Formats: sequence, structure tokens, C-alpha cells
Amino acid sequence: MKTKRSVALMGLGTMGRAMALNLLRAGFPLTVYNRTVAKAHEFAGRGVSVAQSPAQAGAAASVVISMLSDDDASRETWLGENGALRTMEPGGLAVECSTVSPGWIAELASAARARGAQLVEAPVTGSRMQAEGGQLTFLVGAEEEALAEVLPVLRSMSKEVIHLGPVGSGAQLKLINNFLCGVQVASFAEALVWMERTALDREKALALLRKGAPGSGIVNTMAERMTQRKYDVNFLLSLMAKDLRYAREAAAKLGVQLSTEAPAEQMFAQAQRQGQGESDMSAVVEAVRKGM
Repeated sequence: MKTKRSVALMGLGTMGRAMALNLLRAGFPLTVYNRTVAKAHEFAGRGVSVAQSPAQAGAAASVVISMLSDDDASRETWLGENGALRTMEPGGLAVECSTVSPGWIAELASAARARGAQLVEAPVTGSRMQAEGGQLTFLVGAEEEALAEVLPVLRSMSKEVIHLGPVGSGAQLKLINNFLCGVQVASFAEALVWMERTALDREKALALLRKGAPGSGIVNTMAERMTQRKYDVNFLLSLMAKDLRYAREAAAKLGVQLSTEAPAEQMFAQAQRQGQGESDMSAVVEAVRKGM
């Protein structure tokens, strides 16, 4: 039987924690790191090593994964004074699962090569429930050889691993995906508030929309959450605001102006200013209810 690769996972937020639990269940020798150490405590008594820094995590495993909030957090974790790339062994695999900008992915790939490591970018689609159930989809940009090495690790956390092409491909498609999601969430929030201010039977109206041409997985989810004002986190509102900004910037670099993105980004930014940043993205509807 082939020995399972040692894995380190950096970032134990909503998604990272669930990913770490699935790696543990799959039997991978596991090290975890989180900037807020308290979030790692639950792993300490389960045969999991808890690193005190990204550098310690990088030295502990041949596959090092990060699931972080943005470019800045990723850069500090990989390349900071105590960054993971400083201690990774040549031949190691750096796996970036965060939703970050294509520009940062290119920089990280170059830094990994300089260390003798390989970058596999593998941002995910799915939210908390999919992460907990090991049902994520990984959007992979990588050399085929590197993907083959890390595939058993990714499969333990996913329902599908899609190889899109070279490094950079994953970041582009993930931002396209989240751009479409963010615009749909924002437009549905406006439609729902419009509906609430009419004499329509809301449930009948929603049933029509959900079953008709506008219906989609995200519309169905938002209909339930926004009407019930159920804002426990599946996907952080602040992260969608960030993703929309990254999408706008990435598209602009390719000469594409996302005219529908700007109003959605503005709506999420307003919801953040109103204190909804740490709520689920469905809470953006409250900014519309308040008249923005």
C-alpha cells in the first residue's frame, strides 16, 4: 500500500476547518496552522500536529495547503518572515485553495519555483455544507505531473477535481464563477424587497420565480435565507465583496469592463458598512431593505 503524503493545512476558517476534518478522516498525516491559535485546539487531541507558524507547517509536510481570505493573507502566510515557502523541502507541493487574484497566483508560482517547489492552484466551488460533506469542486491550474501527485489529497475533500490547464486558470474561472454568483445574489435581493413592498402573495411569487426561468441553485438558497433572515455563515458577505472587486480588476486587465459588477459590489460594500460583513452573503438584502 502506498504511504499517504503528509499534509499541512493553513487556515481554519469556515472552509478550512471542514477541509481539515475530511483530511483527518481520510487518514492523511496532518498538521494544521491558524493565525488565531484557539481555532486549532480541537485538532490537538486527535493525532494532529498544531504548527505555531506557517514556517513550521511548511517544514512538516510534503503537501502544504492554504485556505485563506485574500491576497494579503495568502502572501503573508506563504512569503512572510515566517512563511511556509521558506521551509518547504524542494519537490514539495504548495496548494493554494483561496480565492485570490490571478496576479498574486503568478507571483506565488514564481516564488514556489525559486524554492524548488511546485504550485497547484485549486480554488473551490461550494460553501460550508459542501466543505463539511467532502463535496467541494476543485478548479485546478497546474502541471499534470503535479496534479497527479496531489490528486488523492484533493479527492478526499471533493466530489470533483477539474483540471482547467496551467497555473492561473483556476483563479480566472473562480472569479468568473463568483462574479456571476454575486450579481445574482444582489439582483435577487432587490427583487425580493420589491416584492415585499407590493400586495403580492410572497410565497406564490417566489414559487413562480424558483420554478421558472430565473430559478437556479443560488436563487433557491437565497429565497430561503433572505425570507427567513437566516444569516448564519455559509459564505461570508465580506468575502463576496472582496471577490467582486478581484473579479472587476481581473476582467479589466483583459479589456473587459464588468458593467453589472459595480452595482453589486456597491451593495455588498454598503452591507459591510452596516455591520453585516461577518454574516452570510444573503444578509446583503438588509442593505436593500434599509434603502441603501
